[in-house]
Amino acid sequence: MTRKRMIHAINDALAEEMERDERVILIGEDVGASIFGDTRGLLDRFGPARVRDTPISEALLGGMAVGAAAAGYRVVCHLMYANFVYTAFDAIANQAARLRLMTNGQIRLPVTFIASGGGGRSNAGQHSDYPHTTVAGLGGIYVATPATASDAKGLLKTAIRTDDPVFFLQPTSRGGEMGEVPDGDHTVPLGKARIVREGGSVTIVAIGAMLRAANKAAEALSEEGIDVEIVDPRTCFPLDENLILDSVRKTGRLVVVDEARRAGSMAGPIAALVAEKVFDSLKAPIVPVTTRDLAIAYAPPLEQAMIPGPTDIIEAVRRISKESVT
Repeated sequence: MTRKRMIHAINDALAEEMERDERVILIGEDVGASIFGDTRGLLDRFGPARVRDTPISEALLGGMAVGAAAAGYRVVCHLMYANFVYTAFDAIANQAARLRLMTNGQIRLPVTFIASGGGGRSNAGQHSDYPHTTVAGLGGIYVATPATASDAKGLLKTAIRTDDPVFFLQPTSRGGEMGEVPDGDHTVPLGKARIVREGGSVTIVAIGAMLRAANKAAEALSEEGIDVEIVDPRTCFPLDENLILDSVRKTGRLVVVDEARRAGSMAGPIAALVAEKVFDSLKAPIVPVTTRDLAIAYAPPLEQAMIPGPTDIIEAVRRISKESVT
């Protein structure tokens, strides 16, 4: 094990996969300059034929990525901020998500769209979305939402090796955090959640960046005798339904914490899943803890007030620990 920041773990994954397979190419906005640090040094190491800066035109970038993947390359397309997926959405939604099915498998699209999402850095409304559910709703693209340096590296390596498109959403607020990363060829399967903390009182499903807040809340709640189980889905599509359902069967209570806005978060699909499959196990209402249905504010105090934190999670858990389904 080696302690690394998430952005360095991502950098390692990119370098290792480019070294492993010469068909892997990296294109995107400022991938040479590496403003985020996750692509630093790759241009010098692999050259401009495999690491290429593109114009600031996401519509063009998305089309380039799909075309290159269809031609046989394994493409990593760096969109910088996750909001920019909206301007690249035609290529992603109408081409990347559809072509394998529409061509009966004749075209495969090994393309990974990587972007930094979420608030916490005062990047304002056009640079702070967490649009994982939007992409998951397309039905033809894997959606990875790593919360740790280890999962960031493992999921990204798996994504690059996958013959289908993947949207890899790294949390802006956690890129500089340190974490243990296994040595060697570390991969994490898409569609496999993990139990971060075992407990019997309530299940918290924490998406991406919200894992840190969930862990802090669980520590505080343990002093009150509330034993929290934390599930990190790691991918939102496909969702590891069985692990979530098994956890709720055990605890009987569920809180879903997601940095996305309530109307477009994973709280809705996960709550619907649990209500359909294990309703009889519920001892209290399901509670979503999400960002408000507004654009993320620029001012740090307003941004902090909008994004869920440990206090919001603690209040939700306390409430359903006292309530029962009637």
